[in-house]
Amino acid sequence: MRERQAVRHRRGAREFEAFVAGAAGRLLHAATLLTAEPADDNPRARRLLTAALSRTYADWQRLRGEDPYERTRQELTARFARTAWHHRRSRTGGGVLERLTPRERLVLVLRLYEGVAEEQAAAQIGLPPERVRAICTRAVAAMRSRPPAPAGPAPKAAAP
Repeated sequence: MRERQAVRHRRGAREFEAFVAGAAGRLLHAATLLTAEPADDNPRARRLLTAALSRTYADWQRLRGEDPYERTRQELTARFARTAWHHRRSRTGGGVLERLTPRERLVLVLRLYEGVAEEQAAAQIGLPPERVRAICTRAVAAMRSRPPAPAGPAPKAAAP
């Protein structure tokens, strides 16, 4: 009996490692967008993802047919939402979505980056679909209204 459990545990650990190898990059990018940190300096995003992956690993044997990516994304966004609502703007700055509120970032990442349906995003966040639609519209308008600051020196014009 113990031997079968050990084999099942090792197989589950290998499956989880394969899942992380395939999904961690996209999930880290989503977490980085949520925290509005620069891609090359994102400690909050990494902590957020580590906690979400830890929860997924703890539940791995009980997932039984559930999509582990979906489960991890839900955990990631739920953890972000629990802490982010207390802060109107990001503290770190430098990320592409830094000018948005945490709620706007969450809706934008779920709807546009992750492609989550409006109703599903609304249920996950705990808001009515109309509110999610309004937040997404406002966030997109805010992103379109001001161009991002240039990352480096402007390119030189070619001499005639």
